[in-house]
Amino acid sequence: MTRTSEIVLATANARYHHTSLSLRCLLANLGPWRERATLLEFTTGETPADIVERVLAHRPRLLGLSVYIWNVALLTEVVAMARALDPALVVVIGGPEVSHALDGLRIADIADFVVQGEGEDAFRGLVAEVLAGVRPPERVIGGGLPDLAGLVPPYSLYSAEDLRQRTTYVEASRGCPYRCEFCLSSLDLQVRHFPMDELLAGLQGLIDRGARNFKFIDRTFNLRVELGARILQFFLDRYQPGMLFHFEVVPDRLPEALRTLLAAFPEGSLQLEIGVQTLDDRVAERISRRQNVAKMEDNFRFLRERSRAHVHADLIVGLPGEGLESFGRGLDRLYAMGPQEIQVGILKRLRGAPIARHDSAFGMVYSAAPPYEILRTDALDFPELQRLKRFAFVWDRLINRGNLSRTAPLLFGRGGPFGPVLAFADALYATNGQVHAIALDRLAEQLVGFLLASGADPAAVTAAVVEDYRAADRLLPRALGGEAQPKESPSDRHRRRQLRHL
Repeated sequence: MTRTSEIVLATANARYHHTSLSLRCLLANLGPWRERATLLEFTTGETPADIVERVLAHRPRLLGLSVYIWNVALLTEVVAMARALDPALVVVIGGPEVSHALDGLRIADIADFVVQGEGEDAFRGLVAEVLAGVRPPERVIGGGLPDLAGLVPPYSLYSAEDLRQRTTYVEASRGCPYRCEFCLSSLDLQVRHFPMDELLAGLQGLIDRGARNFKFIDRTFNLRVELGARILQFFLDRYQPGMLFHFEVVPDRLPEALRTLLAAFPEGSLQLEIGVQTLDDRVAERISRRQNVAKMEDNFRFLRERSRAHVHADLIVGLPGEGLESFGRGLDRLYAMGPQEIQVGILKRLRGAPIARHDSAFGMVYSAAPPYEILRTDALDFPELQRLKRFAFVWDRLINRGNLSRTAPLLFGRGGPFGPVLAFADALYATNGQVHAIALDRLAEQLVGFLLASGADPAAVTAAVVEDYRAADRLLPRALGGEAQPKESPSDRHRRRQLRHL
């Protein structure tokens, strides 16, 4: 039987293996009300009715929801349904999606209170008033900047299942000194760091309990070199096979002290996310992004040649004034730097982000619905942006995921990859009317056909696709020259998959 909790803290994560650090921070700092609260995590694939059923089963007096761009539509329906079923329920919302601009945002209109910004202190005070029967006069409450040294660490609130099956999110700092206008972190006033000794004690406790997958949410992990170095050394000293550490780093700031430590991590243990976003100097200046491209290229070269880190780099489509050719040059240049993965993202107008100041001058038109993606600029019309969205999907499936890692590079020839992959995405769309939901065998068949039609060496194409299928332990389909195979039964298919993982 579900126990009664006066307070329910909830959110909807994009995937099951994600966890909500924000809710754990709120719960850890509820003070005397902590034992009267329950934390519930859902995914965006669940229905509003199922979420509301589980929430109301606790018979809460107060529901706190963490709202993001990916879950705002779902949680809006959750709030509406919960209020209809329990009009006395007090609903408090917080999170990035409701921390800056509330105009026209339905969830903000139907919630009782909105906590903006960092919420530990503000939410605890609000809970105290609501449970005492006091109705605060202000609906929108500023979270302020809590003293990080005075906060209770949240890491004990990760369950054994969390540590075994899901990502453990941690943070060493809050804030960002940069002013990149597409990002809400540009609104932060300052960078603050958690006390290092206390943080390392919390990390040690997680390791002792079996945590193996750590993802730091700091925007600029390598901003203060001495602190970053201390954390890296901490993990190196305690490394065990199977551990994975993920950091977001500034691309042009890798001094020797950090390089030495990064190079010491074993294969498969270190993942670095590097936000490049654009390699057009004029566009970067326009959006207040400061980066030294020469130093960036040197750092990528070091990571490629002297470390075993997996490097994930980001580029954004649709920045003000950046057209198809400029973006393509940037992608080709970034690819030559050697990251293992390039994530092509579509510009989103996050609520409150300063990027909105360019709307008029650069003809920026965005979707009115989350995730508020760019639809048109003066440098990219709607059809071109649609092409680039298809390119981003095909790039991710073909290049990033590595399913056809030997065959796909045959597209590139002597030039960069942007033009050929865009042409292949165009061909896929012309043939199928879409680039999504194409089975891998069908994708491989069409890639082979495209390569041969483009003049690729048939022997090289055949050898590459055969090797890709062998590496993945898949049967080569007849359309690609494989022998006819008897149709597998579900039990045979399940048995083959089990044997593959022995």
